[in-house]
Amino acid sequence: MSRIGKQPVTLPKGVQVDIQGATVKVKGPKGELARTFSEQIGIELQDGQVIIKRPSDMPAIRALHGTTRALIRNMVAGVSDGFSKTLQVEGVGYRAELKGKQLVMALGYSHPVPVDPPPGISFSVDEKAKTITVSGIDKELVGQVTADIRNWRPPEPYKGKGLRYVGERVRRKAGKAGKVG
Repeated sequence: MSRIGKQPVTLPKGVQVDIQGATVKVKGPKGELARTFSEQIGIELQDGQVIIKRPSDMPAIRALHGTTRALIRNMVAGVSDGFSKTLQVEGVGYRAELKGKQLVMALGYSHPVPVDPPPGISFSVDEKAKTITVSGIDKELVGQVTADIRNWRPPEPYKGKGLRYVGERVRRKAGKAGKVG
């Protein structure tokens, strides 16, 4: 039995779950999320908790058990608290700013890099600390948008310039040895 999958998902105050077949809709103070799961996994609502059950021990169904529970838990956490990821802008002349809702970055290219937020995502920029915060209720979307922004200029190993996650360690390399003699 999956250690993650057999744990029930407790619903915080103000969060409602609607289960219709394989579709789960979660509504809370921050918004609403819906997702369709596999028909092979049983999802039930009992006493303010969501319980995930599996009918057999086939490897494919066992793999879905813990995954389904984790996805539902992330949906509940998203509509009640929300998710955010922070990027740090490192490098001379590298900066980010907001123009309306659009994020505009100067990353050493000959042109500014604009990023429009998809629905459900918001950006905030601290120009003094040189950080970009991506916020939203869908954990998967927040992570994907943050990764897409980071791909514009990943941190390079020689000077450490680029966009990195806060707390990310960049393994530095020594440069050329130079001329000898």
